[in-house]
Amino acid sequence: MPNPNEIDPVGARSQVKDDGREARLSFRRFAEHRMKREFKEAAIKKCDGHLKNFGQCAQESGLLVVFKCRDLNRKINECMAENNSPEKFEKYLLDHQGELEKRTLKSKDH
Repeated sequence: MPNPNEIDPVGARSQVKDDGREARLSFRRFAEHRMKREFKEAAIKKCDGHLKNFGQCAQESGLLVVFKCRDLNRKINECMAENNSPEKFEKYLLDHQGELEKRTLKSKDH
């Protein structure tokens, strides 16, 4: 039975290796997160017309916005669902794989 006060050099090395692996993975997640944010901003720009129409309706309707602007809200939701879907993001990542790798390496350096 190993003594808990003794240092296990094999276990310590494996822990360092696991920590290093986690750090590498986190750089990729960070780069993906930034790309997801940019992807969402692009989707919002694509739906800008619907957003402006809803905003105008909301200003004119006041507290009745929920009832009077329901169709405009639905159009925003449909537009965002179409342009900000997980499937489209996966395709976006595949199309921008080089940029993702570059950002991952850039994050490691800083």
